Amino acid sequence: MSVTDANIASGQILPGRVKNLYLALLAFTITFWAWNLIAPLGIRYAADMGLDSTQSSLLVATPVLVGSLGRIVTGALTDRFGGRVMFTVLTAVSAVPVLLVAWAGVLNSYALMIAFGFLLGIAGTTFAIGIPFVNAWYDAKKRGFATGLFGAGMGGTALSAFFTPRFVEWFGYVWTHVIIAVALVAVAAVVWFLMEDSPLWKPNTDPVFPKLVATSKLAITWQMAFLYAITFGGFVAFSSYMPTYLNHIYGYDLTDAGARTAGFAIAAVIARPVGGWLSDRIGPAAVLMISLAGTTVMAVVVAFQPPPEIPAGASFVAMAAFLGLGTGAVFTWVAQRAPAARVGTVTGIVGAAGGLGGFFPPLVMGATYNAEANTYTIGLALLCVATSIALVFTVWLQAHFRRSQPAAS
Repeated sequence: MSVTDANIASGQILPGRVKNLYLALLAFTITFWAWNLIAPLGIRYAADMGLDSTQSSLLVATPVLVGSLGRIVTGALTDRFGGRVMFTVLTAVSAVPVLLVAWAGVLNSYALMIAFGFLLGIAGTTFAIGIPFVNAWYDAKKRGFATGLFGAGMGGTALSAFFTPRFVEWFGYVWTHVIIAVALVAVAAVVWFLMEDSPLWKPNTDPVFPKLVATSKLAITWQMAFLYAITFGGFVAFSSYMPTYLNHIYGYDLTDAGARTAGFAIAAVIARPVGGWLSDRIGPAAVLMISLAGTTVMAVVVAFQPPPEIPAGASFVAMAAFLGLGTGAVFTWVAQRAPAARVGTVTGIVGAAGGLGGFFPPLVMGATYNAEANTYTIGLALLCVATSIALVFTVWLQAHFRRSQPAAS
């Protein structure tokens, strides 16, 4: 979003910014619930459709693909049309694939479930709306916390993991999807009537494609994209694949696995605004180093399959907290270094990278699962390698920014 930089930098408090932050959080939360609607029922689909581990992984990962790539366009369109319009439209439209997924499930059609799961990815694009929308309401010193609090809407995945299986038990499979669809339409109406774009926001009317090309030439875009692919991608991968993981390794059923997945997601959700808050104070690089080092250690711990309940639960909660800290830190760095007129477009590309970072690990986990030994050691070892590389890159990037700062000044 293009904003009046002088006013934002002055620390001006805009009336209505808290209300609009929470409305954005509401829309993001319900669309993320919808985006994660298939994963909590993955065990059911695998049993009903006779799916192997690779097919189950593809089913769970498919919505992540569109939710990732779609953020590129969504971020650019948000720069042009504003958060109010984009939140309203995408929240309402997301109700359609929710109902289509229910239909595919009734038919027990794997092909239709993949196709409609692809469309369900639309719900995952709303992240690229909220970051530039919130950025335009808050001054630079508060953006880390504000964008981190908005990012806590990824707790929609926790709500989905916990409540979706229970809704199926309480209301039935079809009615569960109808309830979510109605909630999406209701939130879209609330957003349309109550949300406002920042008075400092100005539409960026540059053509979308050239704007994307120009943004893709910014080094900060790809630097943050890589780091977000590791941090947010790790969160998405675990929150979507964890019900299957817990079923295989610990033998939990659909409801019990969903409850424990919700605990994982809640830990990351709480940690995200904390990561933004800490980044405002000690810098995003330091927070990212803590995040990536901690995730690396916990990947090793989880690979040894600590026993249930407390040892395993504490291990996954710690991993989620470290990943959550990192997601908050990355977008504090984006807010600090991305050009104001390109925040939405940069967010779209970085957000897409984060989603794509969550698309491939479930496929890798499914492909490398050792059924005879009942282990995911290879997949967790690859996570350890990825976070270690990201940690080294973060150290280098911080040193690079420090060297270039005097010249920039």
